[in-house]
Amino acid sequence: MAASSSIPSSGSPSTASHRGADLARRITVTSCFAVCIIGSMIGVGVFGGTPVAEAAGGALSADATYLAPAGTAFSIWSVIYTGLGLFTVYQWFPSQRASGRQRSLGWLVAASLLLNAAWILSVQAGSVLLSVVVIVALLAVLAECFRRYAVLRTARTGGWPEWIAVDGALGLYLGWVCVATAANTASALTSAGFRGFGLPPALWSAAVLAVTAAVGFGLGAAGRGRLAPAVSLVWGLSWIAVSRVNGGLESVPTAVAAAAAAVVVAAATLAIRFRAGRPGTSAAPRSGRPA
Repeated sequence: MAASSSIPSSGSPSTASHRGADLARRITVTSCFAVCIIGSMIGVGVFGGTPVAEAAGGALSADATYLAPAGTAFSIWSVIYTGLGLFTVYQWFPSQRASGRQRSLGWLVAASLLLNAAWILSVQAGSVLLSVVVIVALLAVLAECFRRYAVLRTARTGGWPEWIAVDGALGLYLGWVCVATAANTASALTSAGFRGFGLPPALWSAAVLAVTAAVGFGLGAAGRGRLAPAVSLVWGLSWIAVSRVNGGLESVPTAVAAAAAAVVVAAATLAIRFRAGRPGTSAAPRSGRPA
């Protein structure tokens, strides 16, 4: 009798509290996603806002700095927002409402959505410096999502829906924000009048691109070859290369450095993934991992 009394009933205060917290989390994520979408609409000028490329005096346009991707690169936001929408819907699935993974990631995802909207508003207000602060905070939140998912992924049971709605969506989000942070920081420094201590801009760009490639390598190693972050990183780096040979601010050395960084990230991720899938290796994938 004593043993059975130690097991909380379905109507116990503890269970009710968890259910309330889970519901609050799901509602918060959904509300923040709505705010993020409205912000993105403002960012492209749908609700009267100035398109991001034209806001802040054009500081974030494709030809503003050597690290600015071509305009086509930003079409990846459509894929990322679709993925975040899937995440928002997926968290409402009965199997996910009390999921440990959702409890671990949900509030961070909500924070990332608000930071996304805050970044757009900061650019609309013309504050490139503030936008850097916001995007660095966004990058930190997404990095923590990546870390938590890497820890929890060995217990993943959601199959392909989870891989698309959670791993895919958040991975693409993180990889692209890595590239965007580099481009945003370059824009802020240029707007502030930074001239690189007399060193050629192409040299600074190559150094930043090397760091970005190193980050991509680190993400591949930490995630045992997770594809989604690498895909968006390679996408962004490739469009930086295109912008430097086919835009108004040409720089062949920067284009070569960006293309080389993209190749390094892609090759390293695939190599790590291949090694992780080999029988007998310490990083062999767990069962149930679709990708």
